[in-house]
Amino acid sequence: MAVGEAKLDDFLGQRTARVTVAPVKVAAVQAAPVLLDRDATIGKVVALAEQAAAEGARLVVFPEAFVPGYPDWVWRTRPWDATATALYARLFEQAVVVGSPATDVLASTARRLGIWLSAGVSERDEAGSTLYNTLLHFAPDGTLAARHRKLMPTGGERLVWGMGDGSTLTVTDTGFGRLGGLICWENYMPLARAALYAQGVDIYLAPTWDNSDVWVPTLRHIAKEGRTYVIGVTSCIRATDLPAGLPGRAELYGGAEDWLSRGNTAIIGPGGEVLAGPLTGEEGIVYAEIDAGAARASRQQFDPVGHYSRPDVFRLHVDATAHVAVLETSSDRRTKSPAAASSVAPVNQTQGGPDEHRTSDPTKRT
Repeated sequence: MAVGEAKLDDFLGQRTARVTVAPVKVAAVQAAPVLLDRDATIGKVVALAEQAAAEGARLVVFPEAFVPGYPDWVWRTRPWDATATALYARLFEQAVVVGSPATDVLASTARRLGIWLSAGVSERDEAGSTLYNTLLHFAPDGTLAARHRKLMPTGGERLVWGMGDGSTLTVTDTGFGRLGGLICWENYMPLARAALYAQGVDIYLAPTWDNSDVWVPTLRHIAKEGRTYVIGVTSCIRATDLPAGLPGRAELYGGAEDWLSRGNTAIIGPGGEVLAGPLTGEEGIVYAEIDAGAARASRQQFDPVGHYSRPDVFRLHVDATAHVAVLETSSDRRTKSPAAASSVAPVNQTQGGPDEHRTSDPTKRT
């Protein structure tokens, strides 16, 4: 074989290695959080992630706002009444701060198990007073690879959560496919979906609180539209699962017949086919094998942001910058170098501790 041919074969081999992805097993965990108890709920995340990893799952996904639990009371109380205020105060106290011991546990779990771990949380900035409905993605090395803050809380959710911005509307490469997602009714926002499609999402997460009979058809539509795998995951919790000391428990909730969420977890293939689930009325883990290569190949038929788009007619502009309320360009309070003092830190950037595995913010899109 000639030297030139050998180099060409080496190049093609390296290129094939970069674009070929192997099928993997994924898990969607449908469970009940310990409502408004962050540490106890994280304990459940660890135990259930261990169970899924033991079954061979490389990606383990938890529901919307699973830590410390979805604020179901926003649909049962009057805005700002005494009970709603007491429940919000508990949620604020139990919210997750990126870079705190809470996220350190999630990060170390992903690292110890060698998995991708995606979990919905109520998130708070360390010095902030606004909460966000956030999806965190931890990589197998224990880093926080990405996070997404829900762009638009739905209805009563606006009493407890603020709005995210385009800086977290991203996907990240897992090695077995590009991972991203939207939360609950964000998935009905066609432009938000298009923003993920444009980044080549192969594994689309859709954690939700929606128990309706139209939710799984929604997931199937998204999968076929984006030619992507869709993992829809929902909590499964009834009134009897609630802690006894929960404010307003007796007046707001009934017994075993009172479901906060019956669950609606399913995994959908890129042709819109249901691969697993839907699971309803019980806790459990739903598994499926996914192949990002198959999803990408199916886009030969339909690519909504490629050959089947019409950018001469329709075009989407995404503002991917972080929008902050206060931009500080200089301050007498700063003791750092002039170069550092003139920089602007995004509001959602936190500093980790000395632990090399301490969680930190994901890299912004470039």
